[in-house]
Amino acid sequence: MPEGDTIFRTAETLRRWLGGREITSARSRVYGFPALRLVGMRVDGVEARGKHLLVKLDGGHVLHTHLRMSGSWHVYPADRPWRRPESQARLVVQCDDRVAVCFNAPIVELLQPRAEGAHPSLGRLGPDVLADDLDLEEVRRRSRTRSPDLALGELLLDQQVVAGIGNIWRSEALFLEGRNPWTERQKLTDDDLDALVTTASSLMRKSALGDNGHQPWVYKRTGQPCRKCGTRIESRRQSEQARTAYWCPACQPV
Repeated sequence: MPEGDTIFRTAETLRRWLGGREITSARSRVYGFPALRLVGMRVDGVEARGKHLLVKLDGGHVLHTHLRMSGSWHVYPADRPWRRPESQARLVVQCDDRVAVCFNAPIVELLQPRAEGAHPSLGRLGPDVLADDLDLEEVRRRSRTRSPDLALGELLLDQQVVAGIGNIWRSEALFLEGRNPWTERQKLTDDDLDALVTTASSLMRKSALGDNGHQPWVYKRTGQPCRKCGTRIESRRQSEQARTAYWCPACQPV
């Protein structure tokens, strides 16, 4: 599943090529999606909110997509071929000489004005980990509503606590803060939680801004020596989502 930094970069790309422009044509393979209603609307902005992408249209409508594991947005010059087959295109939006194509996204919907707050997913999202004014106090408050014995690895993936963190950056943030993914939430102080979320935010901001020099400390390094101490990295499925947690037993003791 694309993480918040990937969605942030996608929003930047769509904003660069579509922002302020009128939609001149649109078509969709999503049953019941009113593609023709988009024609004539202006793209007022594009926003990444956690792992959700929101294209703000004039009049208050919002084009909402969630890419999950398989989806992606591409932007092409109108006269260039696509890198994926048309059969995978869920939505195609054209603004004169640019075509934005949403491939394989499981969620593509047009929200009515002022409908975001009542949306079953968007309305419950926690603070965006990449927000300039990341609300750590609200993250703490939401964290306290979760079970005391909830594992930290699960807590960081809970989009209703803090939105945008995925498996890569929860693994790396936990390592850098010396926290084991299986440690219970109740063993974490507010300062500890702030540090974890701030570290994840910092890592993701660098990635979102194009810093591709990060070498994973633990993510997908099962059985390899820890870059700090040489201990073999361990991994195991965690939670109902069965996302794989990675950690160094020596640097991240329980």
